[in-house]
Amino acid sequence: MTSTTRNKTALSKGGLLTTALLASTMLTAVAAQAQAQTAPQGAVALDEVVVTAQKRSENLQDVPVSIQALGQAKLDQLHVASFTDYVKYLPSISFQTTSPGFSNVYFRGVASGGDGNHSGSLPSVGVYLDEQPVTTIQGALDIHIYDIARVEALSGPQGTLYGASSQAGTLRIITNKPSTAGFSAGYDLEANTIAHGDQGYTAEGFVNQPLSDKVAVRLVGWAEHQGGYIDNVAGSRTYPTSGITVTNADRVKKDYNDVDLYGGRAAMKIEAGDNWVITPQVMGQIEKVGGVFAEDRSLGALKVAHYYPENSKDKWWQAAMTVEGKVSNLDVVYAGSYLDRDVDTRQDYTDYSFFYDTLAGYGAYWTDDAGNPVDPSQYIIGHDAYMKASHELRVSTPQENRFRVVGGLFYQRQTHGITQNYRIDDIGDSISVPGYPGTIWLTKQKRIDRDSAAFGEVAFDITDKLTVTGGIRFFKSDNSLKGFYGYGAGYGSTGEKACFTGPEIEGSPCTNLDKRVKEKGDSKKINLTYKIDPDKLVYVTYSEGFRPGGINRRGTLPPYQSDFLKNYEFGWKTTWADNRFRWNGAVFHETWNDFQFSIVGANGLTEIKNAVSAEINGAETDFSFAVMHGLTLNGAATYIDAKLKGTYCGKVDPATGQPITDCPVDLDEYPERAPDGQSLPVTPKFKANLNARYEFDLGGYDAFVQGGIVGQSGAWADLRTYAREVLGKQAGYITTDLSAGLGRDSWTFSAYVVNLNDSRASLTRSTECVESVCGAEVYSVPLRPRTIGVKFGQKF
Repeated sequence: MTSTTRNKTALSKGGLLTTALLASTMLTAVAAQAQAQTAPQGAVALDEVVVTAQKRSENLQDVPVSIQALGQAKLDQLHVASFTDYVKYLPSISFQTTSPGFSNVYFRGVASGGDGNHSGSLPSVGVYLDEQPVTTIQGALDIHIYDIARVEALSGPQGTLYGASSQAGTLRIITNKPSTAGFSAGYDLEANTIAHGDQGYTAEGFVNQPLSDKVAVRLVGWAEHQGGYIDNVAGSRTYPTSGITVTNADRVKKDYNDVDLYGGRAAMKIEAGDNWVITPQVMGQIEKVGGVFAEDRSLGALKVAHYYPENSKDKWWQAAMTVEGKVSNLDVVYAGSYLDRDVDTRQDYTDYSFFYDTLAGYGAYWTDDAGNPVDPSQYIIGHDAYMKASHELRVSTPQENRFRVVGGLFYQRQTHGITQNYRIDDIGDSISVPGYPGTIWLTKQKRIDRDSAAFGEVAFDITDKLTVTGGIRFFKSDNSLKGFYGYGAGYGSTGEKACFTGPEIEGSPCTNLDKRVKEKGDSKKINLTYKIDPDKLVYVTYSEGFRPGGINRRGTLPPYQSDFLKNYEFGWKTTWADNRFRWNGAVFHETWNDFQFSIVGANGLTEIKNAVSAEINGAETDFSFAVMHGLTLNGAATYIDAKLKGTYCGKVDPATGQPITDCPVDLDEYPERAPDGQSLPVTPKFKANLNARYEFDLGGYDAFVQGGIVGQSGAWADLRTYAREVLGKQAGYITTDLSAGLGRDSWTFSAYVVNLNDSRASLTRSTECVESVCGAEVYSVPLRPRTIGVKFGQKF
């Protein structure tokens, strides 16, 4: 069966399941409507959703911002434990991923693709843990979702209140806080099995303990084992230059992409007097990942053939403190944090070795000191050390005032210590990087990104129904990159031969890169909101987002500059039928000017250049419907049309520093080109989900059944035409989830199936090096296969 046939079959099965679920839902809705005609008005209603998107607690329906929020109950019902679990229910978000802990997040199609390199652009989406940003330079933390009050997704530029890391949107994870109201505790135990793979388990628990009527602590812990489902199968390669044959017999293993994760959180609440609350918190997590999460479909489903150890260990901890209080009638908030993250990785890099040897005879360069050829297979040992300190002081006037102000100051400093050690065992000392025997290429650098800002928003109620809001953020960014990259003196003209001073970064042989870029500017927002009645509002918004520029790891390239996003939006928040039906949505037009675009250049180094511009048009909507007692429907959908505006040639005019936009169709001279009107990558045009849950009494037990579907259209993995020809298009897909359970008093038991139709959809496609060299070996990260599990929980 061909891959195309398999995709069509999977989509067909998904479509049948979807049709069945929708038919069942519609029949239930008809019955509910008949029952509702005799039920008393107001007897069934949706719960209020409280969010803090505008830096204060508000009813979701009163906030003129496009937000989707998943509360604790919904997170539990959907069996959400990680980023990939909840993001599928937030259709405005798309992402690329290679494995747990390595995901790039995008909102509303503001995505250029790229290779996810650690020396790349800053993220365009800000991720917050409570009040503190946790977006490191490479990406967001992979936070285990347990004892979480809600997840908020704020679509569109949030630059006024959230700054540079929120150019296209903001994702917020809000933890449950300690409470002085009384003791509470709970635990959950889960076991699951993956089709074509291994078994997994999870153990989680929390305790909330008041120490006095003014002080309480909350302790949370979790441990999880995720079973693997990718097999590393037997393979061999013969290098043409040396004739050396390598095999991976000692690396063959079934289900070798398993994950072990454990962590905890400790928080304290201190009520200092009548007006002040101090909440210190410490949270940490260790995530150990084995193998890779991609398949080589030329070998068969869920299979690869790799030759060197592959794993990662992502260890982080964060100390944070929030102080909230009043000075006169002003609300004052201070939020500060210190984040320390260390990531150790090992990667197989034999595709690079083999294909460069096949095409260019690179294997001839790799010898011992006697001139004898050695096995040219490469592997990478990496270490990334992140540290991030952030401080925000915010003051706001009373929310009930006709004229309201929120303003503050922000500062953060994040550092990234980069070590990438590209190794070929047994090469001679004469061609090794000094101090690193067996290393052909070394990256040993320190990156520092500094951001400071002053921001404010002013809201004025023109009438009881009409409100105007304006905001601005003045920012400064100061980003630098210093250290060493390249070869030793025995090979190439870069590396040691390009050094201009001695070592300034610990562990580097010398320094051949020391650059810095400073920028300043502002981002603005204006909003007009009209309340039709207490249950319905409409709004129009103009907002801006920005992302600072930075330094290319290849020091001979110029810095890349800031890119800006402008957003024009019309939205609505409506509640109907005595709070039984909630329907929200927005339509938007965005322009993304001079956006930063990263490619894999010579020697496998990431190169970041400012491209031309892009234009994005779209619509997003979500609804909730309390059909009758016990039955609730939830759904959300997004349509996005994101296109390049102007031709991208992949080259910059050396005289002006601006991107060249007039290039011929010759792919040999311009292999990075993308024509005017080409769709942006990663984000599908259409993405939607629908979930139905029915709760009922079953012989004195609280029972439920639940079904959900998630689907999206196809998407490209890359912007460039040639890369698309190599990688192919990621097909659209539909998946179905089912669950059922019951409980009584303090305990609950449930069983679930995720990806019931066992879809093999591709989440990310890539090659190990530049597509023109490694294009014969394309990797695809698939959805996790069908997973069946059971869960038992108890609360006290």
